Amino acid sequence: MGKSASKVFAEEALHSHNDYRRKHQAPPLRLSKKLSREAARYAESLASTRILKHSADSSRGNCGENLAWASYDQTGKDVSDRWYNEVQQYNFNRPGFTSGTGHFTAMVWKSSRKLGVGKAVASDGSTFVVARYTPAGNIVNQGQFEANVLPPRS
Repeated sequence: MGKSASKVFAEEALHSHNDYRRKHQAPPLRLSKKLSREAARYAESLASTRILKHSADSSRGNCGENLAWASYDQTGKDVSDRWYNEVQQYNFNRPGFTSGTGHFTAMVWKSSRKLGVGKAVASDGSTFVVARYTPAGNIVNQGQFEANVLPPRS
């Protein structure tokens, strides 16, 4: 993916993230060149192995991380919309982490400030997307979700 294509993708993902964050009273994210470089490098690594798994950086809590795979060329909006749609399964009356809502909660996590995003194409034409967030969101601590994942404004 060329530099201008990756910039367009990143800007589109950022814009979509911030539209959703606004609905949940979370401040806008800023695009980080450093996080985007790391996300792009990790997306390339995933595309080369064609295995979708979280990075050691995210496992250690250094950053929040969302991953996506598709058999087609994903747009920044498409990926963001798919992650956000998990809001339908999130129970705002019983806040907390669940495997079916982790992409959504990472996106709207109120205390996250920066976003990095990268996309890579595998040899079969499928695409791998990595989004990274700092400070890391959806921490598995009591009380954190209530303060960071707010219900949407009607």
